[in-house]
Amino acid sequence: MTIDWNAFTPFRALAGGGLIGLAASLFVVLNGRIAGISGIVGGLLQAGAVDHSWRVSFIAGMLLAPVSYLLLLSAPHMEIGANIPTLAIAGFLVGMGARYGSGCTSGHGVCGLSRLSVRSGMATVVFMATGFMTVYATRHLLRI
Repeated sequence: MTIDWNAFTPFRALAGGGLIGLAASLFVVLNGRIAGISGIVGGLLQAGAVDHSWRVSFIAGMLLAPVSYLLLLSAPHMEIGANIPTLAIAGFLVGMGARYGSGCTSGHGVCGLSRLSVRSGMATVVFMATGFMTVYATRHLLRI
């Protein structure tokens, strides 16, 4: 992987990270809940759950945010270097990892680390290391 230094925008990245942190902070302060996507979606899919309204609103906001962006600005150029079966397998494995890890990158990596949770710290180290090893194995060893 190479970085296109002419298109590298550290200030936009910093602003985006700040907005994610602000949103997660406001969510926990105003609602007393962690903004972990896998937990929010998992709770929505649970039978008998009574708190569907805020979960649906949260997911709707996540889906409408990129649409709102596209109404104001043009879509960024993206290239996905994998085929559909590879993406499906990757998505399945990420979902299983989130389930077995009792949370996802947003729950552990953003919200858990900000609360200085040791469990979230360990989960973040594990999923980051697994991601690094997976990229190395698929790109350099298997040449996928």
